[in-house]
Amino acid sequence: MSTTTDIARDGAKRARRSPAQRRDEIARAAVALALEEGLSAVTLRAVAARAGATPALVAHYVPAMDELVADTFTAIVDAELDELAELSSSGSAIVRLATLLRTVLDGTRDDVTLVWVEAWALGRRSETLASAVRGAMDRWQAMLGPLIERGVAEGAFRVDDVAGAAWQLLGMIDGVNAQSLVRWGGGPARSTLMERAAEGLLGLPPGALGAPSDPPGSPDTSAATAASSTPDAGRNA
Repeated sequence: MSTTTDIARDGAKRARRSPAQRRDEIARAAVALALEEGLSAVTLRAVAARAGATPALVAHYVPAMDELVADTFTAIVDAELDELAELSSSGSAIVRLATLLRTVLDGTRDDVTLVWVEAWALGRRSETLASAVRGAMDRWQAMLGPLIERGVAEGAFRVDDVAGAAWQLLGMIDGVNAQSLVRWGGGPARSTLMERAAEGLLGLPPGALGAPSDPPGSPDTSAATAASSTPDAGRNA
């Protein structure tokens, strides 16, 4: 006959997580906290409460909170970068840039913006976090640089210093989004402001990023036209 103690012991065994599961739970709890309350909310006690664990258990798996904060920052910004790269992966350079700008300035990403702003501030006291921030900024530049190079190759952008233009564009995006945290300006107004600034930076005519489309004969347009004119295999069967 099973005793109450036996049942409790069996339940504890079933509930026991592997080290990998515990680390994953802690990481997800930290990301959720950062997105809801900011990176500064990622503390030992707060993460433990969110993960349903004791502070001692979290400390066992995360000996250095600076590393957890840096890893949390990286997870959030890399997820956004992956999303933006996917959304701006087709069309001419003008179309891709317009898509990227509208996405990051649509007013729905204040949680990620807050993580960035606090990372810059907290990174002054944590080299671990500062290194993660520098790496994320480099990855942003690595996404914007080739996009600008594509625009130059297409004859749409007039830029002499591609790397410098990429850094300047990133700085403008960061600045406009940071201002949005205190509700300065409306969402559409910020987007329009950024489009006009980017047009000036890249030598585009006013309004080019407002309602962009691929010109007839461009590689992307030609591919789409060819695909749409190809007879459907099922109809020819």
